Amino acid sequence: MIEFTLPTMTCGHCVRAVTETVQRIDAAAQLQIDLPAHQVRIDSQQPAERFAAALAEEGYQPA
Repeated sequence: MIEFTLPTMTCGHCVRAVTETVQRIDAAAQLQIDLPAHQVRIDSQQPAERFAAALAEEGYQPA
């Protein structure tokens, strides 16, 4: 399980963008988002670094 805190994830649009970004890396990834806590949990075999880089590119730099 990969966990990130994304301080700039603040609304439904952000949730959609984060979800789409994760699914581009791994379409089969299981995703749990806690918007009030700004946290995302990703269940995937892909390395965390791939997700971190893609999320940062989209403007959601993991803290």
